[in-house]
Amino acid sequence: MTGQRLGGRERRHLRIRKKIRGNSERPRLTVFRSNKHVYAQIVDDVAGKTVVGVCGSSKTIAEKVKGDKERFAESRAVGDEIAKLALEKGIARIVFDRAGYLYHGRVKALADAVRKAGLEF
Repeated sequence: MTGQRLGGRERRHLRIRKKIRGNSERPRLTVFRSNKHVYAQIVDDVAGKTVVGVCGSSKTIAEKVKGDKERFAESRAVGDEIAKLALEKGIARIVFDRAGYLYHGRVKALADAVRKAGLEF
């Protein structure tokens, strides 16, 4: 990203990523939020592989939150789904990467749902 002007979130994300590394024992849970949806991935940085990924626009998540008027329903559903898939793969402990977003709102709702579903940060 040399030569490009980065926004505040991108700079924060790069600063955070210097310190946070995921490995096979504790992979990194990273969050991306767009204006419409929330995305979560569990990444093993040593192997350079995405272990599990869930997006808020998938059919399974859309069916779970259909008709739910609550503001953070999609974030909670994505958190539940990513935790369920991680536990199926044998992952119980993770490192949380908020990707430069404030730990508030949809990011916090996703993290709380992941913790409640059984993953340990």
